[in-house]
Amino acid sequence: MSVLAEIPWNLILPILGLQLILMLVALIDLIRNQRTNGPFIMWIFIILLLNIVGPILYFIFGRRQT
Repeated sequence: MSVLAEIPWNLILPILGLQLILMLVALIDLIRNQRTNGPFIMWIFIILLLNIVGPILYFIFGRRQT
């Protein structure tokens, strides 16, 4: 239990919040548009599994701009 007390939660919680918000916004955008560069299911896995980088990759490369 003392290991959890040593973790600097005041530094980690904002990063986790940012990650959660980015992931939710990317998933909502993906579900609404459903027009992506590449397979739809691949972008779901990228967004969910690559933490902060996955949603950023989706917004840069995944969205079709037509």
